[in-house]
Amino acid sequence: MIWALAALTALRLLVAGATPLAPDEAYYWVWSRVLQPGYLDHPPMVAFFIRAGTLLGGEGAFGIRLMGPLSIALATVLLARAADALFPDRRPGLWAALLFNATLLVGVGGILMTPDLPLLVFWVAALWALAQVHATQDGRWWLAFGLFSGLALVSKYTAGLLGIGAIAWLLACRGAWHWWRDWRLWAGGVLAAAVFAPVVVWNAAHGWASFVKQGGRAGADTGGFTLRFLGELIAGQAGLATPLVFILCITGTALALVAWVRRGDAAAALLAALVVPGAALFTWQATGSRVQGNWPAILYPAACILAAAFITPGLARLRRPAVALGAALALAAYIQAALAPIALPRRLDPTLARLGGWDDFAALVERERARTGAGFVAAEEYGLAAQLALRLPPGVPVVALNPRWDLFDLPRPQSLGPAVTGLLVQSERRDSVPDWPEAEPVQRAEGSLVRARGGVEAERYRAFRVTTRADLPAAAIMPRP
Repeated sequence: MIWALAALTALRLLVAGATPLAPDEAYYWVWSRVLQPGYLDHPPMVAFFIRAGTLLGGEGAFGIRLMGPLSIALATVLLARAADALFPDRRPGLWAALLFNATLLVGVGGILMTPDLPLLVFWVAALWALAQVHATQDGRWWLAFGLFSGLALVSKYTAGLLGIGAIAWLLACRGAWHWWRDWRLWAGGVLAAAVFAPVVVWNAAHGWASFVKQGGRAGADTGGFTLRFLGELIAGQAGLATPLVFILCITGTALALVAWVRRGDAAAALLAALVVPGAALFTWQATGSRVQGNWPAILYPAACILAAAFITPGLARLRRPAVALGAALALAAYIQAALAPIALPRRLDPTLARLGGWDDFAALVERERARTGAGFVAAEEYGLAAQLALRLPPGVPVVALNPRWDLFDLPRPQSLGPAVTGLLVQSERRDSVPDWPEAEPVQRAEGSLVRARGGVEAERYRAFRVTTRADLPAAAIMPRP
């Protein structure tokens, strides 16, 4: 297993360095250059991961993503050990690890550097600590669980489901009731709160910005019950988990619930408590609003253990095809994202929309800047501004225009000097005019600025001539590599 995992990690590192960065990854790279206890979108752990990777591997795609494949490899080992500790008679660790890595959420998501990656890693570490609590009956493992839970919360707020799952297990499983009398359980909770405290303090100092933004994403967008988003959720999870792994995880969780109810299986109850409350929450939300496909990723570590430990002999025959299908789909995604051998249109190729053509587009923007004599380049979309900051030639200032930059300690455009002319680039997907005083459209003989890969168009952009002035709206000068 270790040699296979090492080879898989080496492949993922190769793909990480060969695949262009997505706009969100470039945006999180900006975070890593302005480290702070919180940000508008998420807690700061992804910035720490990127900062560690870039210190070792440079500020390119390889360095930005370096910690992803390495930490997923560690999480795989911890998941296997947790499975074997919970079920020593069955030793399902190897199959649990294989099914976990067969999902696209891990196979592809384990390369992309987003907040979901450190969340998943620390979630698995917390699961491993909880498994040790049950297997060894040593209360000191509650301190490890508290530490990893706190680090998961510093990665993404949905880590709160870890605490909900642990409490559900402690309440519902008679064999776990004695832990309520152990001071180390409560100390673990205090430790988790202490690790998360800097994020709370940052939010308190910034009008609870991050809590308000993420809290507003929960609940219903529609006026009543609807099945449209629920169908999207189920179909999306079947695709991202891969269909066979999805079936095995659902079946394993159902059989674990039966084992808990009929036999009082505490290990089955523990894992089911880490799956069922989250699955119920996301299902409820899908009856009124869209659930992003990556949100339920945290449910799969425990579900993969259950799929390996509780599957029926008939369905056990699906495990090998499930792993093979997941590996084939991940490999196809790697090849298309890095090399794009098949020229698919944007609507059929998500790698084109997010990853395609950024280097050539940055070169096109630089030629346009030089042609117009602009002293800087500006963008309203945070991902576009971050991509240009990563890719434009050294010495070209990149100005980002968005209220979120007021929460960063970054230089303001006024430091460039009064009345400095720049080039503002805006996607044609935006209907509004640029939020910049006196923006003037730039006329080009060739028409729009086009981002493309292999001759296939990914997106079109407009260009505007803008000038710095004292009353600019929220804006900042981006860091450069």
